[in-house]
Amino acid sequence: MRGTRREGTPVSAQDRAGDGHRSTPRAAVRSSAAPALAAWIEGIGCLGPGFDDWNGARAILRGEVPYESRPTQLPAPAALPASERRRASRSIKVALATGFAAIEMSGHDASALPTVFTASAGDGQNCHELCQQLSGADRQISPTRFHNSVHNAPAGYWGIAAGAMATSTVLCGHDASFGAGLLEALVQVTAEQRPVALIAYDTDYPEPLRATRPVPDAIGVALVLAPESSARALARIAIRLTGEPAETMPVAGLEALRRAAPVGRALPLLAALAAGGPRSVTIDYLETLRLAIDVAPARR
Repeated sequence: MRGTRREGTPVSAQDRAGDGHRSTPRAAVRSSAAPALAAWIEGIGCLGPGFDDWNGARAILRGEVPYESRPTQLPAPAALPASERRRASRSIKVALATGFAAIEMSGHDASALPTVFTASAGDGQNCHELCQQLSGADRQISPTRFHNSVHNAPAGYWGIAAGAMATSTVLCGHDASFGAGLLEALVQVTAEQRPVALIAYDTDYPEPLRATRPVPDAIGVALVLAPESSARALARIAIRLTGEPAETMPVAGLEALRRAAPVGRALPLLAALAAGGPRSVTIDYLETLRLAIDVAPARR
């Protein structure tokens, strides 16, 4: 993982609540003075419980329609050949759906775009099925279950679906996964001066694992980030580390999603993008460090 080796301890439940009572560490104060990483957002994709795409999520985040949680509707990955489509797990479906949506909005060629995939764990349903199989008398594992258990499986299926030959980075940072992925993508955009697609996703676990890891449902967020402004640019983001508390969502259902799903940490950023004006937000990252993000809409 390039540029994000300083992770440390994942975000705690107290920090997820954004209580703001924790004092700012000296390291965070020093880090906040560092130059910000910046990029232009050219495409957005999102999918989760209560919203099927960016247009639906944007209307909810603007308060134009009420948020009502419902099971995530995962579309079949039409870009995959039929044999791979049948094998696609929930994490593969949500990653491909959000990734392709963001890249289609950006106008880039998916086959040529470098990608950063990030998730807090593997596919929850697949993990449950493997554990259930291994707990019984017959421990013969399905080859499909086995290869879908690998953390970079969605990136592999992406290569097939998009015909992608560009580099792909795959991260896992538990509750800090979205922040780690965002930082990694921004580092690549800055260092290599080319667009990068960030694809972040999580899936839920059945019981009994759900009691320990209560991610409510499949959820994904994808952003296409570019080093310079263009006619496709939606907004510019500039990010720095901070010790300030993370922002909470004003709607109870969205706040519950922000706290329960690691990818939900992106909701305050998505709300700022949906609002359309200049905003500054802070999202959860590590236990003692968070990400302060300045959002400025692109000029038309």
